[in-house]
Amino acid sequence: MTSSANIYVDDGSYNKLLSYLMGLDQPQLEEFKICLQSSQLLLGNFQQIPWANLKAIDPTNLLCLLSEYFSERQIWEVTLSIFDNMNLTSQCTEVRAMMNVPGLPVGPVERASVTGHLQPGYLNIPPSLFIAELAQTQGSQDPSQEEPEVPEEEKDHRRRYRERMKAKILMMWDNIPWPEDHIYLRNVTEKEHEGLKSLLYPNRTGAQPQTIVLEGLAGVGKTTLAMKVVLHWAEGFLFHQRFSYVFFISCHKVRDMKDTTFAGLLSWDWPDSQAPIEALMSRPESLLFVIDGFEEMDVPSTLDESPPCKDWYQQLPVNRILFYLLKKELVPLATLLITTKEYRTTDLKKLLLNPWFVQIVGFTEGDREEYFIRYFGDQNKAKKILNWVRKNESLFHFCSAPMVCWTVCSCLKRQMARNPHFQLSTQTTTSLYVYFFSSLLATAEVSLSDQSWPDQWRALCSLAAEGMWFWKFTFGKKDLKHRHLEAPVIGSLLRLNILRKVSECEDCVTFTHQSFQVFLGAMFYVLRGVRGSIGGPPKHQEMKVLLNDALADTNFYWNQMALFFFGLLKRNLAEELEDTLRCKMSHRTTDELLEWADELESYDLVSSCFEFLHFFECLYETREENFVRQILSHLLEADIDIFGSLQLQVSSFCLKHCQRLSKLRLSVSSAIPQTELTFNLETLETRPHSKIRQWQDVCSVFSNGNLTELDFSNSKLNAFSMKKLCYELRNPRCKLQKLTCKSITPVRILKELVLVLYGNHRLTHLNLSSNNLGIPVSTMIFKTLRHSACNIQYLWLESCGLTPLACRHLFLELSKNSSVRFLSLGDNDLSGVEVKSLQGPSEMPESSLKELSLEKCNLSAASYQDLALYLTSTQRTSRLCLGFNPLRDEGVRLLCASLTHRECALERLVLWFCQLGTSSCKYLSDALLKNKSLTHLNLRKNNLRDEGVKFLCKALSHPDCSLQNLDLSDCSFTAEGCQELANALQHNCNMKILDIGSNDIQDDGVKHLCEVLKHPKCALNTLGLEKCNLTPACCQYLSSVLRSSKSLFNLNLLGNDLEPRGVSTLWKALKKSTCKLQKLGLEKELYNIVKGELEELQERGSFLRVKCKWDFNDLEDKWWW
Repeated sequence: MTSSANIYVDDGSYNKLLSYLMGLDQPQLEEFKICLQSSQLLLGNFQQIPWANLKAIDPTNLLCLLSEYFSERQIWEVTLSIFDNMNLTSQCTEVRAMMNVPGLPVGPVERASVTGHLQPGYLNIPPSLFIAELAQTQGSQDPSQEEPEVPEEEKDHRRRYRERMKAKILMMWDNIPWPEDHIYLRNVTEKEHEGLKSLLYPNRTGAQPQTIVLEGLAGVGKTTLAMKVVLHWAEGFLFHQRFSYVFFISCHKVRDMKDTTFAGLLSWDWPDSQAPIEALMSRPESLLFVIDGFEEMDVPSTLDESPPCKDWYQQLPVNRILFYLLKKELVPLATLLITTKEYRTTDLKKLLLNPWFVQIVGFTEGDREEYFIRYFGDQNKAKKILNWVRKNESLFHFCSAPMVCWTVCSCLKRQMARNPHFQLSTQTTTSLYVYFFSSLLATAEVSLSDQSWPDQWRALCSLAAEGMWFWKFTFGKKDLKHRHLEAPVIGSLLRLNILRKVSECEDCVTFTHQSFQVFLGAMFYVLRGVRGSIGGPPKHQEMKVLLNDALADTNFYWNQMALFFFGLLKRNLAEELEDTLRCKMSHRTTDELLEWADELESYDLVSSCFEFLHFFECLYETREENFVRQILSHLLEADIDIFGSLQLQVSSFCLKHCQRLSKLRLSVSSAIPQTELTFNLETLETRPHSKIRQWQDVCSVFSNGNLTELDFSNSKLNAFSMKKLCYELRNPRCKLQKLTCKSITPVRILKELVLVLYGNHRLTHLNLSSNNLGIPVSTMIFKTLRHSACNIQYLWLESCGLTPLACRHLFLELSKNSSVRFLSLGDNDLSGVEVKSLQGPSEMPESSLKELSLEKCNLSAASYQDLALYLTSTQRTSRLCLGFNPLRDEGVRLLCASLTHRECALERLVLWFCQLGTSSCKYLSDALLKNKSLTHLNLRKNNLRDEGVKFLCKALSHPDCSLQNLDLSDCSFTAEGCQELANALQHNCNMKILDIGSNDIQDDGVKHLCEVLKHPKCALNTLGLEKCNLTPACCQYLSSVLRSSKSLFNLNLLGNDLEPRGVSTLWKALKKSTCKLQKLGLEKELYNIVKGELEELQERGSFLRVKCKWDFNDLEDKWWW
């Protein structure tokens, strides 16, 4: 059989990119996003990302967004260009170094692929047959250059060592027990050798990777592949000239060994225990270390604090020696080949230098098909079973491991033989494992009394659960004795292939496949009993921690353990286990789960990364609808991505029971049929399509009477599925108020929304941003806005590619009896649009529009003139955002002329990043002296300097100045500007919020401000000082304010090097009963210093909270702008 490639290589570059983005603080991240809108910095004809998608995105999602628009190499180039523009010198140096790392794609390739036919199940054939076939297919020598001359004594060393390693690997293979009816897929070809060579020979750039990590799920062939590398070298088939010596180090073998030296560690496999250390040290580049099972190692907590180790003869714990080896301190030039389960790759990345990560994915789909056909012997029956397994995506994924294939096949074969009317459709992953264990144990011969069985079974499950908590998969005699597991039970479990002995580890056992341990660990929590597995909290508390971790983590094994746990709640499965194992299940489990679900209501599940989809999959595994209905009655919001058949199936099962759900984000990319009926060729029957029914169930949640917010952005729907959705949204029971439809594919289906806009008067918020609407779609939607049945009040059309013609249509419709009071047209090119058409014809009623955002609309000079006229002709508009437009001083002059009119009712004006200078401040100051309505002014990211601030302060110093909120962050002023602000605040009792972050005001600037903040009449409640180049010296001034101020509630000091002594000074004031501060922005490392004291303060009733991230916008402002 010829299989497709089943490994891929990841050199870690995406993680490096993410680390750079995550290292940016909030101002830097915003600057990075702004630079992504610059065609000069995008280096050529790169596609620009819609601003609506960029402006509020976090670093992780930003990298995902970049990946949609650029190749990996292009992302690196753009990142370097932007970092260079931002003067981030150290980051630029690191990025340039990364871009020169061998293997980084130079074209559109985003993941380097290594082809080859690496058969994980192949190892299970007899070694003699393996060697015979290998000799036939490859010949006896590596085809590279001739071996250089070496002394005869060293040749003898090598020969004897190769023989020893060959014998060691073959003995390890012989000691691996496999079930008698397990199927071996034997296929050794030259392509397999090419696949192995591709790991360790130069890659396509000509460079040699020196650290390779084989990662993957349990049982997919990582150790198999590593052992093949060693055996092929020992036999002289591969790597003969590349490596003089290859060492195989088993982590589970060495973890409990006594202290030794690195030289001593290398001598363990030597024929006479006398390794030629001097020869090894003289040619380190010719050494290969195969380190198997990194997940068995514990990372020492003090490893980073330890000095580098280069001494081969220093006595150390074995795990420390291995870590020094991994960090390339002991043998920097050696090549490392490491195997690990995928959940430990994060730890490895912290240790390794420029590693290549090769994911071993195990059996291909073709392998699985061959395995099933050969096991059942009947091709039609095997394909029918395999088609069912494919529908259970998690189980099919599990079957990439050969032992899981055997488990599934042997279980189904037994059930089919026992029950002629057996139905596949009733099976779940959990039920297969239940019947697998029960059928094995029903026939087990163990000399044990009936009274002992329950205790022994509970002990085994407890052992499995404890191992899962501590990532322990190999258990020694001490572990078994501690759990009081008796020898007859262990012997029986070994014979049944539930446990197996570990080679090279005397008296050690492990579960034959990790899924067995996961299943039994989950079973521990449904067995009767109150003691936990780890000796601490009781079982039900341990269970809650398990679920919280499993459902907020993408770790495959935790997820699978949670799936089994819920699956075991199915009544007939519990009864099956009780009959077979003779031990009782707990009747309290469902009640304890409902208590856990009740506690979930108090958490913000969306922001805490709760895995809703996996939670739904776990509930679907129970098939207990009454229980599911009860537990989902606690769910108030959900975030679901339906990208395949399984996700659609579990979402349809669960969402229809979410009767209290009020907020839902739903992204759909799974194909939903366009027809309601399907025709079965075998039965010649026509019946409703299952996916249509499932989609109807999903949509039914929209009319549950409680859902008020729906976001189905980034969805790919056809007209049929969109109509179904809209039909439910116009149901009289639907209470939806806010609807977000960003980046919908294809855009034309948005025309169906007209039905909703006409038929649902409760719907007041509609966001269609990031859709290139075009004339047909925009015309239909805009016409609906004037209809009396349409009650849309808040409308977002950002990054919609609106043309001047579309905008004229929009403005005309808005002037005709529209209910729209808020409109955002950000990131549309309105340079050719007459903004004055917002007013509509003179005979039309006045528009209800009160709040308008024209952010990043490339407005022309004529637009500002039109806006000035518009502001004076209507007394409705209270908010206006013109940020990210080249307004410049002349544009401000035109706007300010309207601000002085009595008819102008503007309350909030946003002019961030508008290329304003000193003259703009003079115009604004004059306007503020006359305008009595404007309370909020945002001038962030403009080059105002000290002189501009001085002009503004002329207005601020007047007691009757109405301004309450002023944002002057990143405006290029110094302590001199702070002196002006302090002088103005002495006469101003209206100013409540002042943000002057990202200005070089230093300690002197803070000193000036603190003098006025101590004044009893100062009303300032929020002060932003982020990234102001402050030192510990400023904390003395701030402390005096904190002790005396009755108004200051919020203070942002993020991005300043205050040092521990500065925080200590602040903390003395914060502990005083006279301190009114409620929110303090502080760097995380500084927060950790006072975290304990803060918790004590809070216990005594203090409202103080420390934030390591800050957002000055209140919830209302975040929603609008």
